[in-house]
Amino acid sequence: MQIRENVSLKALNTFGLEAKARYFCVLRKLGGVRSIMQWAAQHPDLPVMFLGGGSNLLLVDDFPGLVVHVRLLQREVLGQDQDYVYVRGAAGENWHDFVRWTIEQGFAGLENLSLIPGTVGAAPMQNIGAYGVEAKDCIYEVQALDWRTGEIREFSQAECQFGYRDSYFKSVEPGRWLIVTVVFRLPLKPQWKMDYAGVREQLEGKALNACVISDAIMHIRRSKLPDPAEIGNAGSFFKNPVVSRLQWENLQAQYPTIPGWTHGEGVKLSAGWLIDQCGWKGLRDGDAGTYDKHALVLVNHGNATGQQIWAFAQKIMASVQEKFGVGLEAEPNIIF
Repeated sequence: MQIRENVSLKALNTFGLEAKARYFCVLRKLGGVRSIMQWAAQHPDLPVMFLGGGSNLLLVDDFPGLVVHVRLLQREVLGQDQDYVYVRGAAGENWHDFVRWTIEQGFAGLENLSLIPGTVGAAPMQNIGAYGVEAKDCIYEVQALDWRTGEIREFSQAECQFGYRDSYFKSVEPGRWLIVTVVFRLPLKPQWKMDYAGVREQLEGKALNACVISDAIMHIRRSKLPDPAEIGNAGSFFKNPVVSRLQWENLQAQYPTIPGWTHGEGVKLSAGWLIDQCGWKGLRDGDAGTYDKHALVLVNHGNATGQQIWAFAQKIMASVQEKFGVGLEAEPNIIF
């Protein structure tokens, strides 16, 4: 385990922000965690951050501690029962590549989550979701390591406490557990999810299978979302807010065209719609801005800093709060 100093993280975050790690190492084998634990014991005042694909974070400043780039790799078909096949992926596997690999094996279930940037380890952390499907729908078990003690524990789907873009690992004990592998339970008799806006239209007249649906999802995403290799971004920057029924009715009375979906006892709103109505779509302040095709996506037009992106995001949040009385919450992890 080689620990280097003052390493640029620009190529390791999809915003393409120039930020440095005071200390940096790459974790390719699980045994390397022992070295990380020893380093942490010797530097008790410095934080440790595990970094996957860098697609779900905003680096506001340089990181003062140790950044561990997780590169644990593994893909494996574990077996099947009467209704499901079980596959395992290691935390460092590229998420989209893993999804396409499951499809190549003849399995369905993850096709709606195609082309989401990031790694397999981030899927349960964030409970990633798109086009009517969330990671929790297919996750069977998560293996995670308590890097403070070295204990490895298997978390069942229920123990992961999944919520909307949330999990036990993100909110209950953040920073404690390093996700090592994820086991997915994929149905042998798939039920296609096509009711999300644009998906059914894209698939009209086509014979359905996981590959065809995956290709359609990829086409839709590419038409709406910028490629981080061309314009720095972290995908959807804000969570869709959930409001009470009473607040929803009041908003409907004022804004009859406002979209909303039942979510538990409340109603989920479209953050993109709210932001668009406030006039932010396509605007920029220096090199920080919103994407001209999707108001929910914040972008780095070239040389924006993390501080500038975060300041721009806060202006959007204040604007939506003032106009609609609705608070927005950032989806990426904000690293100060």
